[in-house]
Amino acid sequence: MIELYHCRDARSFRALWALEELGLPYTLHTMPFPPRFAVPEYLAQNPLGTIPLMVDGTTRMTESSAIPQYLATRYGPTPLAVSPEEPDYGLWLDWMHRSEATLTFPQTIVLRYTRFEPDERKLQQAADDYTQWFFSRLKHLTRALEDGREWLCAGRFTMADVCTAYALLLAKDLGLDYKFSPEIAAYWERASARPAFLAAKVAQQAS
Repeated sequence: MIELYHCRDARSFRALWALEELGLPYTLHTMPFPPRFAVPEYLAQNPLGTIPLMVDGTTRMTESSAIPQYLATRYGPTPLAVSPEEPDYGLWLDWMHRSEATLTFPQTIVLRYTRFEPDERKLQQAADDYTQWFFSRLKHLTRALEDGREWLCAGRFTMADVCTAYALLLAKDLGLDYKFSPEIAAYWERASARPAFLAAKVAQQAS
């Protein structure tokens, strides 16, 4: 059975949501954040001390946007994946990776320097600069949705939406959702109303 090491509403939520979308059985290990300090024995499982860690037989993965792609292609066929034969295959991959490298990354800097560093190491300038970085990149998501598009690619909900909508969940947790355009706010409402999203929320509370 698949095992997922997770922290509530952290990047590992992408993997948890993906598992729920696919209806795959899994064992969830929910830990306090950051686990490398709060759960030192976790380092035996993942020497990086980061989450997620997904274990699927001999496969071990730690990248939050790669795991949904792996699950959709490994356990498909599923409409959550976009195949190489489809016109939006490249767009699907682009959003999968943009969700982490372009949207989530600057938020992690804000999180670190406003919440997790001790007071003497908090850096408001860094937090402000990376907040603006996030807002500038968020404009591309608005542009992608301006034509009335419901989901990001292939005319359907896919793992690209799982990965991208997680960045919006993190933005809400950081209080950055005041910059959501009407298009993004509506997109978030659609994504967060999905039964699998709600099931993932319940699962992480129960674990």
